[in-house]
Amino acid sequence: MVIKVFLASSSGSTAIKKKQQDVVGFLEALKVDYTQLDIACNEDNRMWMRQNVPEDRKPTNGIPLPPQIFNEESYCGDYDTFFDAKEDNSVYSFLGLPPPPGSKEAEKADKADIVENGTHAEETNTVGNLDDLIEVPVEERNGNTHREEEKLQQVADEEEEAQDGEEEEITEEETADKEETAEDETPMEEEEAVEEADEVTEYIAHAEEEEGQEEEDLQSEEEEEAEVQEDEEEDLEETQEEEAE
Repeated sequence: MVIKVFLASSSGSTAIKKKQQDVVGFLEALKVDYTQLDIACNEDNRMWMRQNVPEDRKPTNGIPLPPQIFNEESYCGDYDTFFDAKEDNSVYSFLGLPPPPGSKEAEKADKADIVENGTHAEETNTVGNLDDLIEVPVEERNGNTHREEEKLQQVADEEEEAQDGEEEEITEEETADKEETAEDETPMEEEEAVEEADEVTEYIAHAEEEEGQEEEDLQSEEEEEAEVQEDEEEDLEETQEEEAE
């Protein structure tokens, strides 16, 4: 099986160049045999790539951009699907190749086989016939797993109950604090209101007292003026009488 990577050697897009370098560099790091096919200098390669990319995998304009990856005639995917496979440690599956022993993807596949079939991949015979294997009962195979899951679920439930209890205690304490604060504030507000009322009453009384004093002063001034005027009139009459004599 030959992996084919369709590239554009003279692409003017920096993004496309970077994607091509990422794909080629990762394949070389994995020591995967592949062939580069240039669509910029070879029209046949361009036409073959466009014709063999599935319609549902083409962009809206219908023209797939490099890099595009094939295994012989089978389409593997573009850069985005290759990147997703790399992040998921499933590049060999993406390329349609068996993962090498000891790789993360091989370990992942072995674990999947254990979960699905109840046996390790290495336990299969050279012919690959699984009928010769002794099947382990599902109950026995998964008994420990179920018990562990039940324990974990029980622990999680206990932690959740404890957390709910703590939240309720905190809520009750906050409510009690708010009530105490409200009770403390109410007498203070009443005292302040009484003090304000006393100040207003005192101010009004003081103002009335000042008004009464002003009225008394004014009345005294009027009386003094009247007395002065009477004295002046008496002096005037005496002077007139003296002049007449």
